[in-house]
Amino acid sequence: MTTTESSIAAAEAHSAHNYHPLPVVVASAEGAWMTDIEGRRFLDMLAGYSALNFGHGNRRLIDAAKAQLERVTLTSRAFHHDRFADFCCQLAELCGMEMVLPMNTGAEAVETAVKTARKWGYRVKGVPDGQAKIVVARNNFHGRTTTIVSFSTDAEARADYGPYTPGFEIVPYGDLTALDAAVTDNTVAVLLEPIQGEAGVLVPPTGYLAGVREMTRERNVLFIADEIQSGLGRTGRTFACEHEGVVPDMYILGKALGGGVVPVSAVVSSTGVLGVHRPGEHGSTFGGNPLACAVALEVIAMLRTGEFQQRATELGDHLHAELNLLIGGGAVEAVRGRGLWAGVDIAPSHGTGRQISEKLMDQGVLVKDTHGSTIRIAPPLVISKEDLDWGLDRLRAVLQS
Repeated sequence: MTTTESSIAAAEAHSAHNYHPLPVVVASAEGAWMTDIEGRRFLDMLAGYSALNFGHGNRRLIDAAKAQLERVTLTSRAFHHDRFADFCCQLAELCGMEMVLPMNTGAEAVETAVKTARKWGYRVKGVPDGQAKIVVARNNFHGRTTTIVSFSTDAEARADYGPYTPGFEIVPYGDLTALDAAVTDNTVAVLLEPIQGEAGVLVPPTGYLAGVREMTRERNVLFIADEIQSGLGRTGRTFACEHEGVVPDMYILGKALGGGVVPVSAVVSSTGVLGVHRPGEHGSTFGGNPLACAVALEVIAMLRTGEFQQRATELGDHLHAELNLLIGGGAVEAVRGRGLWAGVDIAPSHGTGRQISEKLMDQGVLVKDTHGSTIRIAPPLVISKEDLDWGLDRLRAVLQS
């Protein structure tokens, strides 16, 4: 066996088969490039599903983490620490909100948002106990906990994990009429991804998010935007909701908030919403730990410059212009996305998304497939135009082969 093959074989023997990674074993990375254990370099065109918006080994983030490692990494929330207040204040300000409830992973933040919305429904809206409903969209991806897969329509994510958590109503994504019809007096929230990432980078119709905002405000329902993948610069704005001038009642953040260094997630909302929580009712040992706060504070500082949002806009325009040229040539059926984020539907005659991803890997480019025929492209926002074009050249070559 090669070094790569033996490493993968060892992993296969001793780890649960919950993922199907490409057969590459990364040993180091910098910027938009990764190097495997045999010294081969690969252009990262996935960026950890947007967790690595600022690239691998970003110096500002690594320095912030190193400095904090020398001081204190964990206190638990049993005690205060000197980075927590700044983190909460600055993240709330970035979001135009008032309060922050920090967690670790995206799924934890979604669970926190669900619990918050239900508690708000009972204590503020006056929904009868146990009757709260949350409306979600078909083809959503919000995580993989038992509650979250209970409102998934992905058979692979959902199968064999019942009994399922009740209290969710599923409607077609992008359909305001269906959404409005699903809302009742017991509805406490509408939970949506402003762009559905796992579904293939699906962008809703123009006016959809604004319509959701108007309807939820009129019906006294919380609008919860899951910006775990779409937020923090990926689409050319700090938040994808900004493309329609929308501010939700609650943001769910994760992935890039930890800069690809540590897991950091948060629910950000108003005092009237997050203020329903009282001591002992919800928490996390690692949520809002000093190391996480130090890294996230640097992420917030970087986003405040607007540099990364601008890069995502300019390089994203270039990316989509080049990808759209591939439509009509027989290999690509459709391209969707916004900013430095795209879903590319491969014609069945040219192979599956997995097969195209493997061919691109052989050419030194790393992407990932989803739902059979789609590949997702989401490079770090620090990628150069020259490297982006190099990766696109490899994609054209693979599709023409």
